Amino acid sequence: MSKMEALKLSLIIISLLLTSLRSIASSPDNHRYNVGDHVPLFVNKVGPLNNPSETYQYYELPFCGPDPVVQKKESLGEVLSGDRLTSALYKLNFRENKVAETLCHKKLEGDDVAKFRDAVINDFYFQMYYDDLPFWGFVGKIEEDSWTLEKKSLKYFLFKHVQFDVLYNGNQIIEVHAIGDPNQVVDITEDVGVDVQFTYSVVWNTTSAAFDTRMDRYSRASSLPIHLKIHWFSFINSVITIMLLIGLLTLLFMRRLRNDLRIRFSTGDEEDDKEVGWKYIHGDVFRYPRNKSLFCAVMGVGTQLLTLVCSLFVLVCLGILYPYNRGTLCTALVILYSLTSGVAGYTTASFHCQFAETGWERSVLLAGIMYAGPLFVIGSILNVVAVSYGATVALPFGTIMVIILLYAFLTIPLLVLGGVIGYLFRSEFQSPCATKRYPREIPPLPWYRDTPCQMFLGGFLPFSAIVLELQHLYASLWGYRIFTLPSILFIMFIILILITAILSVGLTYIQLSVEDHQWWWRSVFCGGSTAIFMFAYCIYFYTRSSTSGLLQFSFVFGYNACMCYAFFLMLGTVGFRSSLMFVRYIYRAVKSE
Repeated sequence: MSKMEALKLSLIIISLLLTSLRSIASSPDNHRYNVGDHVPLFVNKVGPLNNPSETYQYYELPFCGPDPVVQKKESLGEVLSGDRLTSALYKLNFRENKVAETLCHKKLEGDDVAKFRDAVINDFYFQMYYDDLPFWGFVGKIEEDSWTLEKKSLKYFLFKHVQFDVLYNGNQIIEVHAIGDPNQVVDITEDVGVDVQFTYSVVWNTTSAAFDTRMDRYSRASSLPIHLKIHWFSFINSVITIMLLIGLLTLLFMRRLRNDLRIRFSTGDEEDDKEVGWKYIHGDVFRYPRNKSLFCAVMGVGTQLLTLVCSLFVLVCLGILYPYNRGTLCTALVILYSLTSGVAGYTTASFHCQFAETGWERSVLLAGIMYAGPLFVIGSILNVVAVSYGATVALPFGTIMVIILLYAFLTIPLLVLGGVIGYLFRSEFQSPCATKRYPREIPPLPWYRDTPCQMFLGGFLPFSAIVLELQHLYASLWGYRIFTLPSILFIMFIILILITAILSVGLTYIQLSVEDHQWWWRSVFCGGSTAIFMFAYCIYFYTRSSTSGLLQFSFVFGYNACMCYAFFLMLGTVGFRSSLMFVRYIYRAVKSE
């Protein structure tokens, strides 16, 4: 082999190696592309702007589509989120500009024109995904044709040309927009067939924005600085609330409670006992509550949901889970709920066995259906409503079977296993004071010391600390804002737990001071009462929005009821656990005297 041939062969080998290395380094999996590479684009859904839950498959409207239409294989979370990604005729290769590229020629019949006109009247948008970036555009526009003395004449137009504006940084895509050209439209005011040539253009521009921050723009309604300023205001407001509550609680311990503990506790008979207040009911304060099985189930499910939420936040903060990715959050919720069911079984059984060694199976059974039961009933009703509308939020039969099988073969076995472990490692209830045989009669109390008033106080203060973050959360759940600041949300969740615990301790002390020993269930109700204010705020949020229709109404209130119910169980568990620690502490201190 001559030197020239050897040189040519070496160049070919080097070029092949470089090509293979480029192909390995550039792919949709790592979101890196070379010029001319195919970038995945999927059409998703269409729906009215004011009703985010009312979405339909993209080709429910007679757009240009491939033959056959190929639906992307979706995860469980994507299906639960109502995503139905399918193939499209648009070709947006990396950094390739296109001008007036023909998508298709289509003959719109009278029925097709009517569908498009109804979509324009209801302010329909379409959603697509390009390199896993969601973007939206409108189907058409409405213009005022003329004015008369009797009525206003309107004309409806369909956009037949879409311009895609894409921003890139190096070999990565940062941002994408779809804009309907208002100068290239088709009049669809009348139900008359029309020939339409659909076209599109692609414009690429460079940007200095980093790839890691490309999701930030979805988190703001107007501008990011204002958004962050609101977050900081909410954070400072919550911190001030905590400081005030800690100050009040410190005052309680340093003055009132310390003075109570100075007085020696009498050990004589009840007739000779001159003490009043919380010391006077030492023989009743650790009396087991009514409906023990239900109470234990509440503790188990509340602990499970608290573990689930904390696990989600930890995964997000560690970068393992990205909540703004398509369907990821829903998938994580379903899987983590099943995995944490063992926590519910163990907590329920172990807590029940502190009161009695038998009957723990009933408590575990209640824990298995306490949250999953209402969620299944509400979900079934909402699915029937969604099916009647033909919306994408309706779950297909296969997805329903997957959820049922997951619950039957993973959730229930882990729940039972946790219950058995809790029974095997049971322990007695640690009570500093012996419980008397007959309960002491509770003296009459004024109305402001009753449970509803305490629930109002115990729920309003934590709610006032999180209301601004709750606004952002609801805008993300029932609007188009994508929440990309989960770390701040995690901090607010911790603050919510701290405020709930502090208030529960204070309210329990006030209740015991007036010789009311039935604090077990009341600490649960006072701790979980924040969820009632959260649901009330949902009603306010819905009335202030532009949403309408049975589908949107059902989904907003149905799923928000499930979410608030979960918060009631979580915060109720926090309220009782903190109150139990406090009660044990003060009565142990009294006994030690």
